[in-house]
Amino acid sequence: MFIHAEYGCNYRGATQHPKLLSGLKQHHSFHHVLARLLKFALLIITLTAPIQAWTAPVTVLRVEGPIGPATSDYIVRGMANASKDNAQLVVLQIDTPGGLDTSMRDIIKAIITSPVPVASYVAPGGARAASAGTYILYASHIAAMAPGTNLGAATPVQIGGAPEPGKPKKPATGTPDNESDGTNQDKLSKKQISDASAYMRSLAQMRGRNADWAEQAVREAVSLSASEALKLKVIEYIAKDLKDLLQQLDGKQIKVAAGERGLSTKDAAVVEFAPDWRVRLLAVITNPNIALILMMLGIYGLFFEFSNPGLGAPGIIGAICLLLGLYALQLLPVNYAGAALILLGIGCMVAEAYLATFGVLGIGGIAAFVAGAIILIDTDLPAFGVSTPLIVAIAASSALIIAGIGSMALRSRRQPVVSGAELIGSTGEIVEARGNEGWARIQGEHWRVRSLKPLRPGQQVQVTARADLVLEVIPIEG
Repeated sequence: MFIHAEYGCNYRGATQHPKLLSGLKQHHSFHHVLARLLKFALLIITLTAPIQAWTAPVTVLRVEGPIGPATSDYIVRGMANASKDNAQLVVLQIDTPGGLDTSMRDIIKAIITSPVPVASYVAPGGARAASAGTYILYASHIAAMAPGTNLGAATPVQIGGAPEPGKPKKPATGTPDNESDGTNQDKLSKKQISDASAYMRSLAQMRGRNADWAEQAVREAVSLSASEALKLKVIEYIAKDLKDLLQQLDGKQIKVAAGERGLSTKDAAVVEFAPDWRVRLLAVITNPNIALILMMLGIYGLFFEFSNPGLGAPGIIGAICLLLGLYALQLLPVNYAGAALILLGIGCMVAEAYLATFGVLGIGGIAAFVAGAIILIDTDLPAFGVSTPLIVAIAASSALIIAGIGSMALRSRRQPVVSGAELIGSTGEIVEARGNEGWARIQGEHWRVRSLKPLRPGQQVQVTARADLVLEVIPIEG
């Protein structure tokens, strides 16, 4: 277009004019040099521009409420997800009154073997890391607390709990079994407390924290505030919030199972791993109250299905509820004597519906069920006990069901017997027919029938005679 505007000819014509051809070559040479200069300038800018390094994220897991199977599953899966996402740090934000020993040990195993550093942070203000929370904090690579929080009271409560007020505390070093009060329970308690204190001391020695106070927290159920914990070297940091903690940890070198890891947490992105539907469902069904309700619904559903075959829905719902309840119970510390008493009680209550025991089996079954439900969960933790009002409600509803079934049985005994001559003259409907024989529904029952005339389904018939289990009928005209 430049050539057409300047000289009024095309490129082929321009080659026939020496001056025009020379100008065209100079023009192309100028553009070539300009392109090279631009490329060189871009290269210089790229090399001299500040390099923004990628910073690995920080994963936050929240430990709130009692520690149970759902909590351990959530933390173990969350730490595995953090390792897969190349997170540089996992922060356990803790606020717990304690929990089950098995779940606590699963969490600690995951922390010890984790390739990603784990920081236990007791927060926000007013939170606590009691009992199992103290063990988890001691096992973590980094221990931190927010102002106004506390930790400790790590005595296993399922073996007797903390010493009662006013009673002298036992020596921290313990005494031999033969110096106890002579009971097997006392010996078992001393052994289990010794095991728990040794476990806590080993965690403290592994992380370089105050081992003497750790053992004291187990044997004497003592607690510490955040400032006292920092002074006694139980924790390493006090941070007002998560951002403050990450700023304090920036540039630190943390030793993990796979070696040392450097932290660059000041400007790191914080990713919170929220519980998914599986964890939430597990948290619901592992509640001992829910587990007991599911088991009862399952047994009663199967009972009604077997009593009335063909209904379908009670059997399916009952089987699902029973399996969910049994799955939850196998995750909890179940007392098998309590479970056996519950099954015995249910069996007696079901038998009461079929046997004429005038309430003896029913009352005995209710008593066995109540006793079994009270001792079902083998722990003194309030969060994992079966509610007494719930036990009373289930026992009362079971008694009402038994009374209802008994009253129906008594009413059926007062009704006249429907057999033999009582059927003669009754009418019914043919439900299946083959020639002169078939099946008819008469007085709510299915009877084998035969007639001198051909029968057809839906036809109304009248009983004229009975021969053993076969009824003689005649079709009703019209």
